Amino acid sequence: MPDVRLTTPSFLVLGIVDTLGEASPYDVKVEAARTVAPFWSVPHAQVYAQCDRLLAAGLLTEVRREGGRGRRLLRVTEEGTRALRGWLEDTAFVPVEARERGILKLWFGARPGPHAPVQIGAHTRTLEEYEELAATVGELITRGQREALEFGIRYERMMVDFWRWVADRDPGDDPDGDPGDAPGRDPGPDPGDEA
Repeated sequence: MPDVRLTTPSFLVLGIVDTLGEASPYDVKVEAARTVAPFWSVPHAQVYAQCDRLLAAGLLTEVRREGGRGRRLLRVTEEGTRALRGWLEDTAFVPVEARERGILKLWFGARPGPHAPVQIGAHTRTLEEYEELAATVGELITRGQREALEFGIRYERMMVDFWRWVADRDPGDDPDGDPGDAPGRDPGPDPGDEA
């Protein structure tokens, strides 16, 4: 087996194939979008690349279906199961890599007024979807899946709370801010302009 560096997307693919028992790369892509995408997104092309890497490393096996397009079905090997179990038992802390476009825009000076209502609405809708899902699936999902769903619920609540805080702030509360950026305020003459 070639030595291969396994990444979180590698384990995502191993985990999905292991959960499904067997899966095509397309099945992995669909299942990732259906289940883990809210807290771990993976580009479709990366799913296919990971499947090929894991096959080459001997962590997955492949069987081609007869007829049609010869669809590839993947299964986790014993070595793949050992690697997945080792990863599941690894308690090492890895810092969260948050990617929130709205926060990045704030960082670079976007005015909160136009952004906050959009963010509040989007996060509120997602929160409602997660809460409805939690109410309907209840005992049908594993403990770990329920805990991941609870993370999503708490995250969305925090984001709604954060954006409400942003929307409610008085522009004068920011000592580095320019109160002239606030909607409805006249910034007056630019200090750099010569009269």
